[in-house]
Amino acid sequence: MPSRRAFVTAAMATLLVGCGGGGGGESDGAATGRGRGEDSSPPPSPAGKNVRALARSVPVGLRIPAIEVDTPVMRLGLAPDGSVEVPPVEADDRAGWYRHSPTPGQVGPSVILGHVTVGSYGEGVFRDLKRLRRGDRIEARLANGTAAEFTVSGVRTVAQAEFPTEDVYGDVGRPELRLITCGGPRSGDGYRDSVIVFAELSSSGQGGS
Repeated sequence: MPSRRAFVTAAMATLLVGCGGGGGGESDGAATGRGRGEDSSPPPSPAGKNVRALARSVPVGLRIPAIEVDTPVMRLGLAPDGSVEVPPVEADDRAGWYRHSPTPGQVGPSVILGHVTVGSYGEGVFRDLKRLRRGDRIEARLANGTAAEFTVSGVRTVAQAEFPTEDVYGDVGRPELRLITCGGPRSGDGYRDSVIVFAELSSSGQGGS
């Protein structure tokens, strides 16, 4: 299990690439770039504030009914250049969990990335992420056979040059989830913006179908 310190160090020292040129040349609609942002935190949701955090269990699937996503989840780490990996373009139908973040349902921000488009490969799994609204459900299926259900508390589209690193990767005292992809107009080989979904754990139980 990666330490909290390792996660924070990676979050603050690297860039998520793939929306633009550097490090993700062929994946022109992947998860986001990271910079310093000034956006405020999303408003709190009415999701279950007293839901107990879950034990560590790696995510194996992700379901978002509102945008008809039902995808396997792969593990992502760091590339040799220190950037955070994104799913390969051939896996445009898959999301990827950043393995240096908590698993879904653990205390802290669990981070899952996916493509919005993948060049000649077509649409990515997170192509409709920006359509999510506060109150929508997200279910992470876990390797131990249980599921962690989250409720969306906010959706933000931000310029990649102003990516709110602390809001996304900073320490929080409850189980939360971040879904990240590209957005906005195209800029060169990628996109100008990042789309970030913030969600809070609302319930847990046996994995769904």
